[in-house]
Amino acid sequence: MALSRRTAVLLAVAGLAVVAAVVLAVVLVSSAQTTRPPGPGTVVVASDGSKASDAARHAPAGSAELAAAEYLSEQPTAVWLTPEGDPIDVVDERIARLAAEARAQSARVAVVVYGLPGRDCGGHSAGGLDPDSYADWTRAIGDALRDAADTSPIVVLEPDSLALAPECGNEAERVEQLAGAVQSLAAERTWIYVDGGHSDWLPADRMAALIEQVDRASRADGGGGIRGFVTNVSNFMATADEVAYAHDVAARLDGLHAIIDTSRNGAGSNGEWCNPPGRRVGEPGGTLGDDVVDTNLWIKPPGESDGECNGGPPAGQWWPEAAVELTQDVPDE
Repeated sequence: MALSRRTAVLLAVAGLAVVAAVVLAVVLVSSAQTTRPPGPGTVVVASDGSKASDAARHAPAGSAELAAAEYLSEQPTAVWLTPEGDPIDVVDERIARLAAEARAQSARVAVVVYGLPGRDCGGHSAGGLDPDSYADWTRAIGDALRDAADTSPIVVLEPDSLALAPECGNEAERVEQLAGAVQSLAAERTWIYVDGGHSDWLPADRMAALIEQVDRASRADGGGGIRGFVTNVSNFMATADEVAYAHDVAARLDGLHAIIDTSRNGAGSNGEWCNPPGRRVGEPGGTLGDDVVDTNLWIKPPGESDGECNGGPPAGQWWPEAAVELTQDVPDE
């Protein structure tokens, strides 16, 4: 039976309303996904610019080195920004490329900012910028991340900086530097986590006091503050120990949360921190979380050396033998 013109118009209007409602629901869901903090299920970008990806392009065909590099290149892992590799004139382009990759993968940008003055207290990863250059560099990173706000960026700010401060005797200086960096990086959709050491380093009350100082100073004059702290970066402590430690630290803070690095803690710790033998990759990122621990991520890229120790190359360089050892227990697909 033919529809009257009025009925056809009404049906068309109703159909448009349904389409509009669906579009609105999709927009609202997408907005919620890009504004919410990290949590279980969080996926960060697996960048084609990683050292694992580069190693996979050059490893001998059929070799164990190739299999390890290919596997690690596919794993969502934070990208480390250093002034040596990503100076101020190119760091915005690096972040723009990461954001494009993240969008293509329906993932988040996750970066480690690692370049503060006197970095690593003169250790294997020594370096960094002078104070004025560091301020300029972190402002450039903050601007670039704001352009990538739709990827809800996660920032790990200066691993080891706070936990090392008592040993280095520069607590006040570190707090000031980190608070300034937080203010440069802060944005509505950027989630910042400062250094929280690990469960076998500073006592929870000492670590919490340092984190609280940075958070309070970063909020001065209307600054944005931090989401929380990150533990176990580049270390090997067991996940259960880190979860307990994160809860202990957070209980002394006001509403701050934690992220745990599980990139290389699959076999736990043997007490060494620099290229210890016998380690394995840990739980994939985004596989845990509770009311304090937002989630876990791979932050230290497995296969990159901790420094010239236990036979390793300089810090940050790709080490094929370590990549093979770390992935020995990964099941074949």
